[in-house]
Amino acid sequence: MSRCVVVGSGAREHALAWGLAKTSDVVVTPGNAGIAAHGIACVEASPLELSADLFVIGPEQPLVDGLADQLRAQGKTVVGPGLEGARLEGSKAYMKEFLSAAGVPTAGFGAFDDEREAIGFLATMQPPYVVKTDGLAAGKGVLVTDDFDEACADVREKLSGAAFGDAGTTVIIEEGLDGEECSLLVLCDGTTTRPLVPAQDFKRVGDANQGANTGGMGAYAPMVAMTPLLVDQVMAEIIAPTLDELLRRGIDFRGVLYAGVMLTSRGPKLLEYNVRFGDPETEVLVPLYGEGLFDLLARVGGGRLDGATLAAQGFAVTVVLAAHGYPQHPRAGDVIHGLGADGQLAEPVEGVIIFHAGSTRDAEGRFVTSGGRVLAITGAGATMAQARERAYRAVALVTFEGRVVRSDIALAV
Repeated sequence: MSRCVVVGSGAREHALAWGLAKTSDVVVTPGNAGIAAHGIACVEASPLELSADLFVIGPEQPLVDGLADQLRAQGKTVVGPGLEGARLEGSKAYMKEFLSAAGVPTAGFGAFDDEREAIGFLATMQPPYVVKTDGLAAGKGVLVTDDFDEACADVREKLSGAAFGDAGTTVIIEEGLDGEECSLLVLCDGTTTRPLVPAQDFKRVGDANQGANTGGMGAYAPMVAMTPLLVDQVMAEIIAPTLDELLRRGIDFRGVLYAGVMLTSRGPKLLEYNVRFGDPETEVLVPLYGEGLFDLLARVGGGRLDGATLAAQGFAVTVVLAAHGYPQHPRAGDVIHGLGADGQLAEPVEGVIIFHAGSTRDAEGRFVTSGGRVLAITGAGATMAQARERAYRAVALVTFEGRVVRSDIALAV
């Protein structure tokens, strides 16, 4: 049996490990208590000290730090771009320059490290105002608001370093775009690209897209509004010129180009790239690909994606359970009720899998909250309605004090 190492400790890595474990021996580093309870090995060792046929790097920080390059220097097969490819996510200013050079349709923007210049540019924009921190901010570095004063205050807080430290001392101010947002995760082996089925995530903490931006409160796939024709258009107008520009710059990108795309009245436009599997999108995508995940990702890392078959089946809906106070001040230590010893539902629901993000075990062996997003509860089914009903039936069975959860994930689909 092939051996695979998954790097990371969240629900995304739990989902990847669960999918890969169907056909391979999986080790997660460092993993978490929920992954270990699910029967998947978790170790504290550095990925550089491990041996495997395939390495899959989940989070953005190790990619931006160059882990993929270090592993490849050891002769290992890796899913995840090297340092140069990871700059597409590591710096939004670099990404926007890259998109301009590639001719990719995207929002108009300006990049600033001076407060007066930034606010002067902001004053020329029409609401909604979009202010982004340049560096990595764990999915929390974006403000979208119709309030000019709030946007100005956000610029000041970011540029001062108060919000995100050095990651925020350059801000990107973008024009607001109309339309629905889609997450299109595209596999790339350096020369060939293949899209996974489109997904949609829900960034705001509250129902009806109210409240603060988060790392994601839920997702569903496939996204019905993202038709095959639109996927083809995005691949031709956004992904193809991106790959051409990567090759022109001598960047061998082997991993995931996660395109955040806005379906505007003027056609699809790229909001931004991430360079890894999305979270919570991964939690709805992995269940759709059955036992084919290891072969698919081995082809990505090995430069053999051409001719690969991407056969997705069914529908999936993920609902995130977050800790009391999330996203500003999540509380740890609340006991999670409704889970068995394996971290799954004590009362199983057909088609439901629970992926752990911010959970751990206390001295009595109970699962307790330990992070902002605690659990991602995924329901899969033959229809979107069935997947959603299963997910929310499971949500009702898992409780902890002060839990934060949206009731409208995939409701309008």
